[in-house]
Amino acid sequence: MSDDLNFVLQARREKLQRLVELGVAPFAYSYDRTHIAEDARTALGDAAEGPVIRVAGRIVAWRAHGKTTFAHVADQSGRIQLYFRRDDLGSAYDAVEMLDLGDIIGVGGPLFRTRTGEPTVRVASFELLAKSLRPLPFGKEEVVDGKIIRHSGFSDPEQRYRQRYADLAVHPEVRSLFIARSRMTAAMRFFLDGLGFIEVETPILQPLYGGATARPFLTHHNALDMPLYLRIADELYLKRLVVGGLERVYEIGHDFRNEGIDRTHNPEFTMLEFYEAYADYTGMMQRVESILSVAADAVSKVPEFADRVPVLTPPFRRVDWVGALREAVGTDVMELDVSALRNMAERAGVEGVSGLSHPKLLDEVFQALVESKLTEPTFVLDYPAQLSPLAKPKRGNPALTERFELFANGRELANAFSELNDPIDQRNRFESQAALRAAGDEEAGMVDEDYLRAMEYGMPPMGGVGIGLDRLFMYLTGTANIRDVILFPTLRAE
Repeated sequence: MSDDLNFVLQARREKLQRLVELGVAPFAYSYDRTHIAEDARTALGDAAEGPVIRVAGRIVAWRAHGKTTFAHVADQSGRIQLYFRRDDLGSAYDAVEMLDLGDIIGVGGPLFRTRTGEPTVRVASFELLAKSLRPLPFGKEEVVDGKIIRHSGFSDPEQRYRQRYADLAVHPEVRSLFIARSRMTAAMRFFLDGLGFIEVETPILQPLYGGATARPFLTHHNALDMPLYLRIADELYLKRLVVGGLERVYEIGHDFRNEGIDRTHNPEFTMLEFYEAYADYTGMMQRVESILSVAADAVSKVPEFADRVPVLTPPFRRVDWVGALREAVGTDVMELDVSALRNMAERAGVEGVSGLSHPKLLDEVFQALVESKLTEPTFVLDYPAQLSPLAKPKRGNPALTERFELFANGRELANAFSELNDPIDQRNRFESQAALRAAGDEEAGMVDEDYLRAMEYGMPPMGGVGIGLDRLFMYLTGTANIRDVILFPTLRAE
């Protein structure tokens, strides 16, 4: 901590002590406000004077002029100006002089309009609700062509991620971003509820992980003396529920993958998965088109994003996996052996190819040569069977599966199957995955006997979808880094 900051912190503590000596409680229990800032401005309307109100918020601007002080307080809805006068407050004005930027206060008084036309509260009473002992990194503001231009005082990205509380406090646009994300999730939930889906919760701590190919986090339960994995996907438990007669289910929750961190990957991320009995992947394409349109509409209703959300007009473009990769490389990759695939992967810029299995090589080559170049929303259909251990074989071509992924701007947004419901076929595929794992593929799955038992009771045909909400929101808001859309992303230790 620098000497200057030490000086500032000490000065704020001295003001705290002075306030206590003046009889001011610096950390309140509650405050009964009548209006938020936006409603206060509305209450004044076009009039010169308005009703007596009570508002609360954080001081974000401060201009003292002897016996008068102008300030702005901000809450989630915006900000409103305050006008303090010693003539109105008497000796209480001594406490006003001990206030700082960042303090949280509540004020009461009548609304009026200043000579410049700004709605303002003429403060008749005020309470200190929380004294700020550390200065927030507020930036400077200037008015250019009638618009407020903010220059951030908190621009280092990593510090903003670490101190998201400060980032939110000083950047209204960041608050708007996460409000938009919340509206998106709520709209998707409302859409599924309206179709008769029920929201459920399934285990995060699992004795076996499955539903995707990924490296898991491993922990240990002391009381049971057993290892547990943090889930990498919700899929297998949700499909167990369909076996039990819950024909339309969904879950919005966190999954965890012990993998690299980059602009599109965080170890902890949010997924929406939903499963519908008696549907297949063609029906799921229609569901995805509809729910993404709903999500885009919800984000566009937040004013800051009204002109930034891409227009999503169904039907989305469709290409098949084999054909798209054949067009990219000029040959049928399904006929290539591991050695040839490794050479192709190396030429495509894939790293560490020597330790990759045949299915992983196929996946990496596709990501490098096709996926990364898909900009408009595009369904890629009919993946090879070795890449899709939980999808049904494609009707008429068992080397492929009835699976699609949705890509936009080079990123995967959704993944869906006609779900495999043959327990004998599923066992064979699990065992193939286990063999890959035994050969060194840490992302390959294991044989889940309980899931197989559930299937043997009879699993109805169904379609299932997983949508990465972080990446979807990145796409809808034009955000380049996943850390910007996660409130508290995973970071190295300070």
